[in-house]
Amino acid sequence: MSSTTLLPNTKPAPDRPTIDHSSDKATRYGVLVMMVVGLCFTAYSVWRDVDVSGGSSESILVYLLLAIALVIALGFEFVNGFHDTANAVATVIYTHSLIPNYAVVWSGCWNFLGVLTSTGAVAFGVISLLPVELILQVSSHAGFAMVFALLIAAILWNLGTWWFGLPASSSHTLIGSIIGVGVTNALLNGRTGTSGVDWGQATTIGEALLISPLVGFFFSGALLLILKFLVRKPELYAEPKPDSVPPLWIRGLLIFTCTGVSFAHGSNDGQKGMGLIMLILIGTVPTTYALNRAVPNDFIPQFEQTSAAAAKIIDTKAAGYAITGDPRPAVTAFVRDHRLDDGVYPSLAALITQVADDVRGYGTLANVPASKVNNTRNDMYLTSEALRNLPKVQDNQLSPDEVKTLNRYKGALDTSTKFIPIWVKVVVALALGLGTMIGWKRIVVTVGEKIGKTHLNYGQGASAELVAMGTILAADQFGLPVSTTHVLSSGIAGTMAANGSGVQMETIRNIVLAWVLTLPCAIVLSGSLYFVFSHIF
Repeated sequence: MSSTTLLPNTKPAPDRPTIDHSSDKATRYGVLVMMVVGLCFTAYSVWRDVDVSGGSSESILVYLLLAIALVIALGFEFVNGFHDTANAVATVIYTHSLIPNYAVVWSGCWNFLGVLTSTGAVAFGVISLLPVELILQVSSHAGFAMVFALLIAAILWNLGTWWFGLPASSSHTLIGSIIGVGVTNALLNGRTGTSGVDWGQATTIGEALLISPLVGFFFSGALLLILKFLVRKPELYAEPKPDSVPPLWIRGLLIFTCTGVSFAHGSNDGQKGMGLIMLILIGTVPTTYALNRAVPNDFIPQFEQTSAAAAKIIDTKAAGYAITGDPRPAVTAFVRDHRLDDGVYPSLAALITQVADDVRGYGTLANVPASKVNNTRNDMYLTSEALRNLPKVQDNQLSPDEVKTLNRYKGALDTSTKFIPIWVKVVVALALGLGTMIGWKRIVVTVGEKIGKTHLNYGQGASAELVAMGTILAADQFGLPVSTTHVLSSGIAGTMAANGSGVQMETIRNIVLAWVLTLPCAIVLSGSLYFVFSHIF
């Protein structure tokens, strides 16, 4: 029997692109140099910001913890790059639209740009899942334990699933890690585990993570069928020919979709690292990063105006009730438990008045004394979170116009506390972009070879990536984290089903298993690490 004769019940392997060769020395050294440059730029940026703000000198231990935490946070984004972004390049690689090395560099560059142009809404949407008391005390020992636990847990699970070539979700992993920290923190403080997480926000994010793969599957399949009906060009739906590139117009379409998914991934996933880095910076050098000192000159008059309008509404709701003592515990309990009792409105009214008096007294956020920065930031953050949750509870007695007024004031508070310096975006973008260029092969092979029973064709690749790009960009506008991995891999499965090609059920089962296990495993990992770290720090 000749070597080319097929055995019974076998079929030829799909035409596989050359992806097994090692990176050349120039590429490896280039990536290493860029890593060193990025870390040096990070250190310089922190030193410059502290110097410009006139921040007080911190101990060597604090700066050591800051350095370790920043390296771990950037490591999370680096792993995210080769774990999630590999999905974006799989289609152009397996349709011979781009050489693998060119594809990952191209994708890495567009991830970089996606991060730089992101809004930050996703970053703080994810962070709001954390227990409010940990965010308010992020500079405490518990704050350090929280940051290290959730970051290390997320990295460990991402590396584990990457090793086995499973397209698991970094977003899913990070959210599980946050829930684990929140539940463990509540238990350590004598409360029930369910009180340690903002379950309303968790439900919203969970729905986005659950629905987005279904959107990927059904919309990608539907788009392929529409494409086949409208564009009757057989070469678009044919298996790529060995050692040949597709027609120019098909190649351009696939490169465009790869570009869009890479950009969308950067704009969404990159924000998670930004939010974590801001928590780290606020916890270690609050004098510099707790408040946005770069607000424009006209911000304070606008802040005072929106504050007065909000205070008038809350004072009306608090009429007939008085509060003595510190209003913060009552507002904190409301943010944590979402229970509106008689003390919430008067306490919130007192807190709004306190914030307004502080801002008016200092004249500008840049003039807030170092000793008062943490308190002012915490009061602003606590007020903002209370206003975010207030419209969601029953019997809030707020009209739609009053909610709009309170939201305008909340926006002013968020401008003061929820900001991301440009250098943070740059280093996160660099970590995500470099990660895209390293370690991408395992996930690419799974997406390109192990989801469908036939070779991925041009139309399938374009349909899956167009839907993934649109889904991620839409989620970004609503401040919701979604999984590039789940949307794209389910999209490819959807096109295989719509095309009648069939899917490899073993791979699908493994992906679903990873999806099911990610949340509980991340919860257990981060909760266990938080328990250990809370007894070390």
